[in-house]
Amino acid sequence: MEFIDYYSVLGLQKNASADEIKKAYRKLAKQFHPDANPDDATAKKKFQQINEANEVLSDPENRKKFDKYGKDWQHSEAFEQQARQQQQYGQQFGGFENEGGFSDFFSSMFGGNGRRSTGRQKGQDMNASFQLNLTDVFKTHQQTITVNGKNIRITVPAGVENGQVIKLKGYGQAGLGGGPAGDLFLTFKINNDTFFKRVGNDLQITQEIDLYTALLGGDVNLSTLHGKLKLKVKPETQNGTKIRVKGKGFPAYKQEELFGDLYVTYNVKLPTGLSEKELELFEALKKLNEV
Repeated sequence: MEFIDYYSVLGLQKNASADEIKKAYRKLAKQFHPDANPDDATAKKKFQQINEANEVLSDPENRKKFDKYGKDWQHSEAFEQQARQQQQYGQQFGGFENEGGFSDFFSSMFGGNGRRSTGRQKGQDMNASFQLNLTDVFKTHQQTITVNGKNIRITVPAGVENGQVIKLKGYGQAGLGGGPAGDLFLTFKINNDTFFKRVGNDLQITQEIDLYTALLGGDVNLSTLHGKLKLKVKPETQNGTKIRVKGKGFPAYKQEELFGDLYVTYNVKLPTGLSEKELELFEALKKLNEV
């Protein structure tokens, strides 16, 4: 498998802070999100790499392994066990010949360079997709999925995005010779079952208002994922006016206390079927504006 430098994927240095990782992930995930790049295979692949990099680097334990072992970080437990065995052997028999470090250990364990393989190999990774509705991922919840006839209980974090990939360690193919099982990479397919358009953690909607409310001002009731919301429309609101309602968007991934914003665009609907009296009043209003 090709080595992916997760720091390079996020455009970061190795000493980046947790906050810098979080900010870089949000920025890139929004830039390369499949919804913003439809039918773009390159962007989709980049989005998957960004999610994979975030899954590893945002987890302190996984990041520590990646920093220490690089491309072999997923085999760190096997290496450390092998290293302990080598150390024990050296203490008992006065040392051993291999001085090449962990790269040589992995060569001997997983093949390469003509070294003897111990037969203990990690199982193959697997890929699967899981479909959910947008309303399903508004809150963190648990669900059971079936992969290869096996039921797996997973926690679906609030804010998960369409096309996002998470890794379930040890749920891939069984290992060989007592080796660890592979991992399962689960891709989320999110169906939008709402009237909102999701852009990152923000939500967008077009709300129709009548001419009189647009001219004179008034209240508009709006149903959101947070519940009912009453909006104040300012007098003389123009068609296409966009307002922002802070904190009424979608939850940030794995940060349910942090929400994006809701953007409402007003679409002014002109009245039809006017009575003679109404037409007279509009004619009078027109003449006033011609003076």
